[in-house]
Amino acid sequence: MWRYIKPYLLYGILAVLLMTGEVTCDLLQPRLMTDIVDRGVLGMDTPLILRLGAVMIGVALLGLVCGSLNGLFAQTASQRIGNDIRKDALRRILHFSFAQTERYSTGALVTRVTSDVTQIQHMCMMTVRGLIRTGVQIVGSLFFLTLMDGKFALIVLGALPILLPAIFWTLRHVSPLFTRMQEELDGLNSLLSEDLTGIRIIKACVREAGEKLRFSEANRKLTDTQLHVLLVFALLSPATNALMYVVITLLLLVGGSEVAAGAATPGQVMAAVTYATQLLNSILRLVIMFQNISRGAASWKRMRSVLSEPEDLADGGRDEGTQQRGSVEFRHVTFRWKGDGTPALSDISFSAAAGETIGIMGATGSGKSTLVSLIPRFYDVTEGSVLVDGIDVREYKKEALRGKIAVALQKSELFGRTIRENIAWGAPEASAEAIAAAAGAAQADGFINETPDGYETVVAERGNSLSGGQKQRIAVARALLKDAEILILDDATSALDLATEAALYEAVERERPDLTRIIVAQRAASVRHADRILLLEEGRLAACGTHEELMARSEAYREIVSLQTGEEAGA
Repeated sequence: MWRYIKPYLLYGILAVLLMTGEVTCDLLQPRLMTDIVDRGVLGMDTPLILRLGAVMIGVALLGLVCGSLNGLFAQTASQRIGNDIRKDALRRILHFSFAQTERYSTGALVTRVTSDVTQIQHMCMMTVRGLIRTGVQIVGSLFFLTLMDGKFALIVLGALPILLPAIFWTLRHVSPLFTRMQEELDGLNSLLSEDLTGIRIIKACVREAGEKLRFSEANRKLTDTQLHVLLVFALLSPATNALMYVVITLLLLVGGSEVAAGAATPGQVMAAVTYATQLLNSILRLVIMFQNISRGAASWKRMRSVLSEPEDLADGGRDEGTQQRGSVEFRHVTFRWKGDGTPALSDISFSAAAGETIGIMGATGSGKSTLVSLIPRFYDVTEGSVLVDGIDVREYKKEALRGKIAVALQKSELFGRTIRENIAWGAPEASAEAIAAAAGAAQADGFINETPDGYETVVAERGNSLSGGQKQRIAVARALLKDAEILILDDATSALDLATEAALYEAVERERPDLTRIIVAQRAASVRHADRILLLEEGRLAACGTHEELMARSEAYREIVSLQTGEEAGA
């Protein structure tokens, strides 16, 4: 954590110095009280009482100032450390590959960026504020006790062999529970995220009761773990208090005999009781602080796994290719999912020149989406190579490569912004005219202009205020607005009727004739005019050619067309 602490080290040093000053003021109070009792009260010296009382008030005010400034500096340092960690964590997550993101659940990442960072902040604040306070107070109390009477210090030290093993056992017992607690919070957040995302399906399938039970079970596990931790500390606190009362009783007994023998004064006995109370309470607070520090350490370990996650997809060094902009080539590409021995794609080879249209068809699970995901390098090939503009995609800087490619997916991802902002997501500096032109080409301007606020209409979270076809057209408009060389439509027009889809493709051809188009589709009508159509079967390239060529030599393609033509005619 040093790189996060270092920029705010001055705040930490000031906080430590001020906390030392505050504790010193607290430690001086019993000493002053000794003089008030022994010299002022017992000596009937009222002016001395007033004078020392004024000094005590001054010392208390000085301690108040030191404590307030300490809190200010400690909180400033911990909050800024947390802010830096949170920003770095999000930056790191945004640079994860899809495979890395899939290794964590959404809930786990949310917990790390929120709850875990909060625990780390508490740990930093407790270390600077609480740990220094208790450490100085324990040492200072023992010093003043020894200074007054060595017997008083020995009585207090005699309690430590009983107290310290109990503290050690407590911390050893509960430390593993903090990691479990955060993991259970991961599960709870993941479950809540799933339920909120799939609320329509839950209602449609009348699964409210079942989801309540699932959530209740996850919540019960988290609550049980939390109660387990709290119960352990709840048992420790009264045990420490009981031990403290025993120590105070012994101090009073020994102090009483010392006063009777003339070896100590009543004021010294009162001060010894105060110092012993401060010392034992500090040890108890130290246990509570170690609880927060242990929980913060567990959270830092989880956060560090995110911050130190090595990049799956290392950046290349190239910004541009060597051939005409927009060319794509697959050379004997094989791809396997991690942990799966069966290839999702096997020995795929084809090429697309700039401005060509490539259609990709195949049954569900044949590898269509996996294939197009390799072009913007969402995943790396297992064997072979994918080339864009004549250069292997692994040699590009990821930002430069993905700047060349626009993608629209079947499941359109929209944000809780205006329609204008959603279209301009990949080109935030685009003019209103360019946004309108992209929407027009995507056949989206009609329904947009019918809304009360037009392009300024705010889209609900995840686009839930729009129909499937409307969301797809906005997503296509967003892809068209981007100044890209290659357009990938991964079943991105599946919710459109054939007439709207045909008008969209015609507009794209007219407005962007130089754009290389790779279209994944289930309907033959969507790709029949492509320069080439690839037919995938179980991850292999079963056939490749124009619509006419495939009709002539591919029985599988003819069956698809025949079946779909019959369905369309029947409809």
